[in-house]
Amino acid sequence: MKIYLLRHGETEYNARKKYLGRTDLPLSEKGRSELVQADLAPETVYVSPLRRTSETAGILFPSARQIIVPDFREMDFGIFEGRSYRDMEQLPAYREWVDGGCLGPIPEGESMTVFSARTCAAFAPLADLAADSGAQPLIIVAHGGTQMAVMARYALPHQDYFSWRGPLGGGFVLDAARWRKERVLTVLDTVRYTRGER
Repeated sequence: MKIYLLRHGETEYNARKKYLGRTDLPLSEKGRSELVQADLAPETVYVSPLRRTSETAGILFPSARQIIVPDFREMDFGIFEGRSYRDMEQLPAYREWVDGGCLGPIPEGESMTVFSARTCAAFAPLADLAADSGAQPLIIVAHGGTQMAVMARYALPHQDYFSWRGPLGGGFVLDAARWRKERVLTVLDTVRYTRGER
């Protein structure tokens, strides 16, 4: 059984390299125009509550029923939300967070530990169900953080959190054959559903 763990298309914040977590931005015009329909037609796609994921899923998988998974929402960046690293170079709270490897709690936001635990707790039951059914692939369209949290915890070969950020409009294809016994997923491929790339 395969799992597709995909990231939404481009938004204005992505284009401007701004932190985008809880803000419910739509895809940008460029983001919508770059996406192309995927080469598979699942019955169901799981998305976060943020519309950039449902818009992406609607373009990639137009006939699929979308199911919202609240805990697939992106990391809450608190006071960093909507600002770029250049905006915050001199902000003490930002410097402290970056100097700590971006692991600590963000003022008015989440820590990576809390975010990853929330994301993986939502992912694991879906992977269980998909592994039991075995027929249809499990397709998730969510966020860069969602990908990184799941991949850092479960993917083989093991890599750290920041090594797993997939491309906008794309992500990872995983083999779940070892999921039930070992709680691991093997990376089969990377995909990108944007014009000129598959």
